[in-house]
Amino acid sequence: MVVSPELYPFAGKYLELDGNRLHYLDEGDGDPLVMLHGNPTWSFYYRNLVKAFRDRYRTIVPDHIGCGKSDKPDAESYPYTLKQRVADLEALLDKLGVKDNVTLIVHDWGGMIGMAYATLHPDKIKRLVILNTGAFHLPKTKPFPWSLWFCRTPLLGSLLVRGANAFSRAAVSWCATKKPLTAEIRHGYLAPYDTWANRVAVLRFVQDIPLRSGDEGYDLVSRVEKDIGQFRKIPTVICWGEKDFVFDRHFLNQWTEYLPEANVHRFPDAGHYVLEDVGDEIVEIINGFLKDNPIHE
Repeated sequence: MVVSPELYPFAGKYLELDGNRLHYLDEGDGDPLVMLHGNPTWSFYYRNLVKAFRDRYRTIVPDHIGCGKSDKPDAESYPYTLKQRVADLEALLDKLGVKDNVTLIVHDWGGMIGMAYATLHPDKIKRLVILNTGAFHLPKTKPFPWSLWFCRTPLLGSLLVRGANAFSRAAVSWCATKKPLTAEIRHGYLAPYDTWANRVAVLRFVQDIPLRSGDEGYDLVSRVEKDIGQFRKIPTVICWGEKDFVFDRHFLNQWTEYLPEANVHRFPDAGHYVLEDVGDEIVEIINGFLKDNPIHE
């Protein structure tokens, strides 16, 4: 897997988890900024935040198992579930000695993973940065997107996602709306998912979305949804691309209901890959947010 070293100039490290290697970035020193990606991205999504903040903070960015430079075991060898993702994150942060003063930066399904971790370890979380994500059930006002229904359909989903790589290819075409991604950046996102076997996590992420009681992970999402309100008093900034067709205004409205004191920045021309569309603006916002909300008084 080759990605432009100018775009992604990181060596990375590995943690062994039950026979699988989890790849992660651990750059810089200071209070930890823990950045969690979703589907079908990887630590590449946060490359510019790492570059911007590693001189003052410890930037930690895992590639979930099956994603990025992590191992990609088959679904019989690894449980591609939300519960397992949270356990992997716990294992990584424990191994790295991250015990306090965490700033969580979350995007896409990384929000669900991150907030599930946060509700288990609320005393560790001191600040939140939320980027087009969710940490609760599908809002009642939001229909489940047809594109995700197709990907969840037995056989058809496998052919689309693992055979044609349609999910990842659609993401690099549709998720940045303000400006098209360059060929190098598109390659960076697609590089880990170059074969049927290497796309297992992309499909399993979609299949793992719990929509009704009895689905794997439904009770865990319910618990996190119930517990989000405990973070309403910690400093939170939300940066939201308003052209996201999945994590849209329905999700944003839900966030502001749970975290009414959050500082919200809306970007009308930006899509789901909000860091690609308005990354420079978001770096400045996060920089100011961290300075204005110091952990150590």
